[in-house]
Amino acid sequence: MKVIFLQDVPRVGKKYDIKEVNDGYAVNFLLPRKLAETATPKAIAELEKRKKSIAIEREVQESLLLKNLEEIKGKTITLKAKTDEKGHLFAQIHKKEIVEAMKAQNHADIGEEFIALEKPIKETGEHEIPISIKGKKSSFKLIVEKI
Repeated sequence: MKVIFLQDVPRVGKKYDIKEVNDGYAVNFLLPRKLAETATPKAIAELEKRKKSIAIEREVQESLLLKNLEEIKGKTITLKAKTDEKGHLFAQIHKKEIVEAMKAQNHADIGEEFIALEKPIKETGEHEIPISIKGKKSSFKLIVEKI
């Protein structure tokens, strides 16, 4: 039986793949659990439309990310954190906190996966934060101040 996978099924197929599987496997496992649907001509046509819309949406998101990358270039973001007398932070600053500060201060929405921070920030001062999106690189300055 030919089916269209609606979700990833380990060692069988990925989402939106069209594959031939055993009838019993499809009828007893894939279809009842809504992991796949039968590959009728109508369903295949809908799948092609869905794939086109997903591709267009992905292109728009990538262009927005690249636009945000240009906006952030050379900007400065300031975070305040509790420190000891030597300037070491009590809590490390991770990518999540940097993304939230970027949204709040520069209204730029870039995901954590694009920030190329090797390890969390542990000290006050200025830090250069690299960003890499689709092979294009940029950076901004993060200033960590003592509360």
